[in-house]
Formats: sequence, structure tokens, C-alpha cells
Amino acid sequence: MFQPNNMMEGQLHPLEMTQNTSESEIARMRDEEFDSTTKSGSENHEGASGDDQDLRPKKKRYHRHTQYQIQELEAFFKECPHPDDKQRKELGRELGLEPLQVKFWFQNKRTQMKTQHERQENTQLGAENEKLRANNMRYREALSTASCPNCGGPTAVGQMSFDEHHLRLENAGIREEIDRISAIAAKYIGKPVVNYPLLSSPMPPRPLDFGAQPGTGDMYGAGELLRSISAPTEADKPMIIELAVAAMEELVTMAQMGEPLWTTTLDGTTSMLNEEEYIRTFPRGIGPKPTGFKCEASKETAVVIMNHINLVEILMDVHQWSTVFSGIVSKASTLDVLSTEVAGNYNGAFQVMTAEFQVPSPLVPTRESYHVRYCKQHAEGTWAVVDVSLDNLRPSPTVRCRIRPSGCLIQEMPNGHSKVTWVEHVEVDDRGVHGLYKPLVNSGHAFGARRWVATLDRQCERLASVMATNNPTGDFLVITNQDGRKSMLKLAERMVISFCAGVSASTSHTWTTLSGTKADDVRVMTKKSVDDPGRPPGIVLSAATSFWLPASPKRVFDFLQDENSRSEWDILSNGGVVQEMAHIANGRDTGNCVSLLRVNSANSSQSNMLILQESRTDPTASFVIYAPVDIGAMNVVLNGGDPDYVALLPSGFAILPDGTTTSAGGIVDARSGGSLLTVAFQILVDSIPTAKLSLGSVATVNNLISCTVERIKASLSCENA
Repeated sequence: MFQPNNMMEGQLHPLEMTQNTSESEIARMRDEEFDSTTKSGSENHEGASGDDQDLRPKKKRYHRHTQYQIQELEAFFKECPHPDDKQRKELGRELGLEPLQVKFWFQNKRTQMKTQHERQENTQLGAENEKLRANNMRYREALSTASCPNCGGPTAVGQMSFDEHHLRLENAGIREEIDRISAIAAKYIGKPVVNYPLLSSPMPPRPLDFGAQPGTGDMYGAGELLRSISAPTEADKPMIIELAVAAMEELVTMAQMGEPLWTTTLDGTTSMLNEEEYIRTFPRGIGPKPTGFKCEASKETAVVIMNHINLVEILMDVHQWSTVFSGIVSKASTLDVLSTEVAGNYNGAFQVMTAEFQVPSPLVPTRESYHVRYCKQHAEGTWAVVDVSLDNLRPSPTVRCRIRPSGCLIQEMPNGHSKVTWVEHVEVDDRGVHGLYKPLVNSGHAFGARRWVATLDRQCERLASVMATNNPTGDFLVITNQDGRKSMLKLAERMVISFCAGVSASTSHTWTTLSGTKADDVRVMTKKSVDDPGRPPGIVLSAATSFWLPASPKRVFDFLQDENSRSEWDILSNGGVVQEMAHIANGRDTGNCVSLLRVNSANSSQSNMLILQESRTDPTASFVIYAPVDIGAMNVVLNGGDPDYVALLPSGFAILPDGTTTSAGGIVDARSGGSLLTVAFQILVDSIPTAKLSLGSVATVNNLISCTVERIKASLSCENA
């Protein structure tokens, strides 16, 4: 009997031939075998005997299927290409074939069908290949006469493929953008932010314009800058961090350097920047000074009564920062935090911020800033916090202030004190400043380092008084209840913040001048108070005016904060005697205090009203701020109750030196020269928020503030000023 071939599925007998057999011969043999022959189920030998059987190899006999068998197998294959054992036995019995013969026929048939399918696919792929080859030749011919879209010159493609050439064009465009961004960062750090391998000659970067459009002179129009700024994109963040790191290096260097970078005044109290030396020391920086801008740079050092950790926390918390510096910062917000504090402190923290800086007068435009703040610990007990503008990321024609690396170096001192070296370096377009305040602003002290440090020192004293426990008990005016002290100081702080936020030329305000264009003309604005527990509900009319007095800031401050002279200017007291009911000292200067006053007026309707007043003074600015408060509400506060629900409408005075008189050291002297006084009132003109403002209310407020100004001038012998 024949032994059947153990051929695996998908294998044909012809494939066992030598590899040199051509494809056509294999196909011919496969077709011939399938159409005419098949292996038989038994093994029979040709008639051979003797030596022939030993010398000649045995031959396989092939059995030819009948036409009927082939037709039946073909029909069954169409229905079922993979018959199982039972189907093969049944089919073999019907056709007179062995099950193995049926199995091999189906194997060969399936392989033949697969081969035919592959032949068809090869034919199609060959046709597509020829089509692509023709397209490639056409593209090559087109490229041979193409011009470069970037330079307009002939291309040099050579043997380069079309796809490679297309990628090179894309790379050139990307490289151009990288060059533009890298050039901005190089102004800070001296090298591109990203290094990339050159595939060809680098394309020249676009020219950079670091300048800003000159101001239009509208002091209230710059709010578009802060309104248009959004959080940085992911692509911006690596460059922002690089800029902040470079700014930190510059700040620390500037804080530690002396001459020739800084020129010290004769009395050694103030340092002014040598701009030529600065350019030589920091040649890159953030680019040249924009046209129409002027440089303001100063450095100030002081020892304050606060430990370095608390100082860093105040500077890195935007709410605390804007509260402590409420006389300078009118509003601030954090747009994004790129890196948070590490190991429980602010070391390595990056914050993208916006801020608006002010002088307490509607005659001085605020300065808006879009910047990154970076905090770093340099050594044990030594920290630095730096700000630097990000305006180049969002160029805008409304930019009028650009912060070069500015901030402070904080060093730990004994007994919970800290040494603070403050550097303030800005470029600003100040053409919108009223002429009355020009000398002060031009002196650099309206926004300079000395004002920041003086404010910080004053606030550190105030915060220390809040925590003080060794209060004197001999004076009956002193509040000895610790909770009552804290509540009263907190209420006074809210009053001061509200006053400072409402008296400046902030972009959130819309001042209307009642008459003329003189500096001392009254400016008014209205606000509706609804659902604010800290303000009485209704329509509030704010009025402010600024004017010059030929009296020193100290003299003006002493006059206004003294309750004994209050009746000389306070029209609302109706000439009544003002008595101090409670007193909290919160600074070395006796003028720094919070007082609770009572007006003993003949008018019985005012018998239930008290006046909460805070007076604060430092070498750069002084304030006397007050608000009427209800007796019942103040009793709650003095017993340690929550002061946030006490309704306040603060009014008061902001006193600044006029900037024309300097001491021997070249700094503005608050104890001599003239003063710039801003008077601001807030009056509830209607308790219904939806009511309309009447012209009579405006006239009343205008008359009130005008009479107050005249009384102050008269009392200080300034009638002819």
C-alpha cells in the first residue's frame, strides 16, 4: 500500500523542488497536477524485478480524478472550503475516493486560490508603483524649476526626495520661530533657550521691537492691558522660568553691588543707579528702553521687625502682599503658579501675576504690570524675591510700565528682625501725570524703593502691635482686651484698604470732573453697594480733589490727625467737641495709631455715632483716614467680635511731599517744603441701590469738599495759596 504524504496545510508538492525552478514552471506544474492528477490512496510499484528494483528509485503513481469527481469537489469547495473529517469521509464515499485524497485535494485547492489572489494583488501593486514612479518623475521636473518660498531664489534640492524637501521647509519655519523666542530670552541669559542642530544655514530671525507705543495721554485708558492678559501657555512656561532665573541673578548682583553701579547720596541713605554702568554690567537685560519711556531705579536698605520667613510669605501671597502695601498696590492677582513651594516653604516658587500700582491721588495714572515673581533661598537665613516683566510675551501698545529685575534681598537678623535690601528698577511712560505731581514722580520717590521699604517698615510695626501682649494699663484710653485690640485693628485695616483703593486713578474707576481743568477741581464717581456686609446698601458718591499746600507734610499730618483741631476743618462735626474714647498705638511715631473718637455735638441725632480713625505716617507718605461707626457695632468689636460686618464708608486725607525740596542727601524731605494733599469723601446719598443720583446730591458733596479744602487752607494760613 502507498503511504500518504504528510504534507502540511498550505504546502504543495511542486514547492519541494529546487529553488532554481522558475515561478512559471511551478505554476504550470501546480495547475497540471491539480487538473489531471492526484495522489492515490495506496502505493503500487511498476513491474520491476531483480537488480532494477535495487538500482532505480521507486516512483509514485498519480491517480487522475474523473471529470465528475472534480466537478463535485469544486461544487463542495464553493460551499465549504474547510470540510471536517466527517464531511471528507462522506464525500470520499460518494466519489469513490479515500478521505486522505479528499483532504489533499482541498489543501491544494486552497493553496491555489491563495496564489491566484496574491497574483492579483501583485498586479495591482505593480500598477500603483508605476503610477507613483510617474508622479515622482513629474515632481522632480517641477522642483527643478521651483523657487524658494522664503527667499525667492532657486532651490537646491539635488537628489533630495520631495518629502525631505518639504520637511526642510517646515523646519526652516520652525527654526525662525525658535530664533525669535530665543532672542528674547538671550536678552536675559546670554544664550538661546533652545539649542538645535543646523540642517542648513540658519534663516535670519525677524527683527524684534522691544518698544511700546507711546501713551495716548488718557490716564484712565490703560486698563485694557490687564483685561487682555490671560494665563501663560504651556509653550511660554519654560521661557518664563528661564527669564525669572536670570532676573534673580541680576537682582542679587544689584542688591550686593555698590559703586560704581550705585551712586550713594551724601548722607549715605539712598542709592541711585548709574545707567551707563548698568548697561555695561548687564548688557543684555530685557532689551533697550522703549521710546518715550524714562528709567526709575533706586535701592534702599532697612532693618524691619519681622522674621525672614514671615516676610517671604507676605511677598509670595498675593492677598497679603496687596494688603500690606495697600497704599501702593491698588489691585493684584495671580494668573498661574508654575512651581509651588518646596519642603513647606516658598523656595523655588514661580508665580505669574498682574498688578496695578498707585499714588493716592486721581491725578497720577496707575502703573499696570504683567510679570513673573520668583522666590529663592540663597543660603541659610537669606532669601530673595524678584519680579520681572513678561510684556514681551504679549506685546501691547498699551504697555506704559516695564519692570526690570526688581525685588528684595532678605537676610535674617537676631531677635526676629530682618535686613531688607530693596531694588526698584522700572521703565515707564509718565506723560499722563498731572503737572502738580510731576516733581514727585520725577524724583523717583512716588514709586521707588524708599517708598516700598518705608511702607514695609510701617506695616511691620503695625503687625507687631497686633501681636503685642505687654500693653500699658495705666492709661484708661488704652484697650487692654487682646481680642478687642485685634478686632479694632482689623476693622481699621479694612477701612484703610477701602480708602486707598477708592482714591487713586485706578483703571477700575471712572472719575468725572465737575468743572474746569485745574488740579483742585473736584472729581466724583458713584458706586452701588448691594449685599456687601462691610458697606451700607445704596448709592455711594465718592468725591476727591488734590491740591498743593505750602506747609510741610509733617505739619499737615499733625494738624489733621489731632482731635483737638478737628473742629477747624470737619464740617460734619458741626463745631462740636471731639473726644478720644479709645487709643491703640501701633508704631514708634506717636502719630501712628488707631483712635475711637466721639463728637459731642448739640445735635442729638449724632449722639449715637462714633468715628473710627487711623493715622499713619512714614518718611514717604502719611494718611489720616476715618469713618463714622455705630456705637452698638463698635461695642461688639471692642469685645472681640467679628469686624467684617461693620458697615464703613471711609473718608480722609493722603499727604505726600511735593518733590521739590530735598535734603542734603538728595531725598525728598517730608519735614520741609510743600505738601500734596488729596481729600476724599464717601457719602451714602441714597439707601436704595436702584435709585437715580440727583444733581442736588452731587452739588452737596461738591460744596462739602470745597468748604473742607478752604478751611484747611485757612487753618494752615494758606488762604492765598
